[in-house]
Amino acid sequence: MSFEKLQLKNQLCHRLYMASNNIARAYREPLMALNLTYPQYVVMMALWEKDGISIAELIEQTAIDGGAMTQILKKMTDKNLLRIIKNEHDKRKRVIKLSESGQALKLKATDIPDKVLCQFPSITPSQGKQLMDLLDLVVAPTSRQR
Repeated sequence: MSFEKLQLKNQLCHRLYMASNNIARAYREPLMALNLTYPQYVVMMALWEKDGISIAELIEQTAIDGGAMTQILKKMTDKNLLRIIKNEHDKRKRVIKLSESGQALKLKATDIPDKVLCQFPSITPSQGKQLMDLLDLVVAPTSRQR
């Protein structure tokens, strides 16, 4: 009986785990300069793309679960990066709006993608695109289950 399939070097999951850790480390320092955690940065990017969206839309856009999103939004409200306001049409729903300081942070964040990419010099832009396409195939079944 062969146990080769059980070796770490043959595990896709372990490679994804290691890659995730390396990427998280690459973001740590640039995000510290903005006083953001990575999940907060993800929320900011979603809001920079489209401000004034519902919490449900934000959860769908970011793939952050609802319980974690509640905590993230509270901390970001405390940092004065955003406001949570009642929807004009449905008072039960909440809309997330960037504050002036949240909007201003976008300018400070523009160099973060380049800073992170610099930490992976052996990956070419075309390989980076290919990697994102492959990871989309891994993520696709998960997003359909939500």
